[in-house]
Amino acid sequence: MDDLPSPAADALALSAQLESRIHEALAATGGQLGFDAYMQRALYEPGLGYYVNGLRKFGGGGDFVTAPERSPLFARALARQVAQVLTTVQDGDVLEFGPGSGALAAELLAELDRLGCLPQRYLMLELSADLKQRQREAIARDVPHLAERVAWLEHLPQQFEGVMIANEVLDAMPVRRFRRTANGLAELYVIKAGTDLRLVEGTPQDDRLALRLEPLDLPDGYESEVNFAAEAWVRTVCERLQRGLLLLIDYGYPRAEYYHPQRHTGTLQCHYRQRTHGDALLWPGLQDITAHVDFTAMAQAAVAAGATLAGFANQAQFLINCGLTQLLEAVDPDDAGYLDLALQARQLLLPQAMGEAFKALALTRALDGRDGLLGFASGDRRHRL
Repeated sequence: MDDLPSPAADALALSAQLESRIHEALAATGGQLGFDAYMQRALYEPGLGYYVNGLRKFGGGGDFVTAPERSPLFARALARQVAQVLTTVQDGDVLEFGPGSGALAAELLAELDRLGCLPQRYLMLELSADLKQRQREAIARDVPHLAERVAWLEHLPQQFEGVMIANEVLDAMPVRRFRRTANGLAELYVIKAGTDLRLVEGTPQDDRLALRLEPLDLPDGYESEVNFAAEAWVRTVCERLQRGLLLLIDYGYPRAEYYHPQRHTGTLQCHYRQRTHGDALLWPGLQDITAHVDFTAMAQAAVAAGATLAGFANQAQFLINCGLTQLLEAVDPDDAGYLDLALQARQLLLPQAMGEAFKALALTRALDGRDGLLGFASGDRRHRL
């Protein structure tokens, strides 16, 4: 990883603390951790994990840039899909999972206000105290007149009506890693090798892995991931959704593409200072660890929980359906900010940028479906799931 900038001394000290905790967990569990258990600690260990340790993550000075931070056009277009549902679900709320910097919440509320379709409440479910503070600052700075509608939750509510949004949330849920070998299916585990951490092959922890993968007939040497944690989360959220929409936006594929022969090393990615690499054991707590989403699995989990599969499209098509191009056309080309907005729109829409890699999956319950969802009016790919 010679091209990665070196962390500061205090960041390395934090990572060393977390690695010590991981070594303690290894000692307590017989010397090995499933990769999912390691990923859970690396990202969410209280006070030390990547998403809860207070280090900067989002934006140009962080490790990655999400769509809401890349352009306000993302939230403004998304607002039209949210508004369509809120006009049907009277007194409905919006619940955003993992709100990050608060950029999406602030811009989405502002646009819903312009559309005359504000939710009863805008709820945020956030694990990090540091990020909660950044979100409060974003709301107070950008939409102070709407601050009274915003509230933070500690847990998923037992019942919910309105719109739930999870933008780049599923990709950060802990995955199980596997490798097809000449001797059969192996799961990948983390062990201690001297003072370092290392990945080794071992017997799968339960039968679900084989049941999922055997029908795929993967060749020897094939390595990838399965995200049972995300599937369980989707089931739970859909069970709590009484009426409305759960919108999942993330990078991923339908299953046939997820386990394509060309993707034989899997989809795991680590993000550090705007660079992407594949060493998940490097500097735990200082880098994001993600895997692409198997949208077929998410759709199946939702339907099993009683939800309706209402739409699946790439991000470009979803945003175009929601009026992004019209929003850009409404800006005077002579305006000083027009060129920046046009460049931002290209990043959101172009296939080689975010337009094709990211997908939108819509799951509903008890919604009048006569007109269909705005964001999937054209280019719906449900048949590919």
